[in-house]
Amino acid sequence: MFIGEAPGRKGADRTRVPFSGDQSGKNLDRFLDSIKLSRDQVFITSAALCNPRTDSGANRKPTQKELGNCSSYLRRTIELIDPAVIVTLGSVALEALKRIHYHDLNLKEHAAQVHEWQGRRLVPIYHPSPQVLASHRREQQQLNDYRVVLQALKRLDKQTGVK
Repeated sequence: MFIGEAPGRKGADRTRVPFSGDQSGKNLDRFLDSIKLSRDQVFITSAALCNPRTDSGANRKPTQKELGNCSSYLRRTIELIDPAVIVTLGSVALEALKRIHYHDLNLKEHAAQVHEWQGRRLVPIYHPSPQVLASHRREQQQLNDYRVVLQALKRLDKQTGVK
């Protein structure tokens, strides 16, 4: 299960498919492809279900209130999907999980590390947006982060014998 921030106005808010129709979605597809995963093998959702915008119409991060309004939906989605591995795409998604069950993780210190959370593996990684790629986490670093996701899945395969 991959959890993003919120639907983008040029992407999921328009297409109704998480991480599609914009550059963040194209980047996510490329990163998934780098570890031989496709969209039909993963579940993708968002921490906030609406597209938060500034007064000018640009995307903005969801507020704590907006995350709180969507937290019961995110909790129920996790219960229904019952993923063994959760990958948070960015700090907003990682922060949203605190509303479901507390953790003391932050993206700066814990990115691309596997953690236990609620009986699951939690892998916080950076958001695949062009802005993040340009300023915080370059492409090669993000490709390396996805290899950590793959390793978390492979360890799961070894434990369960399921592929």
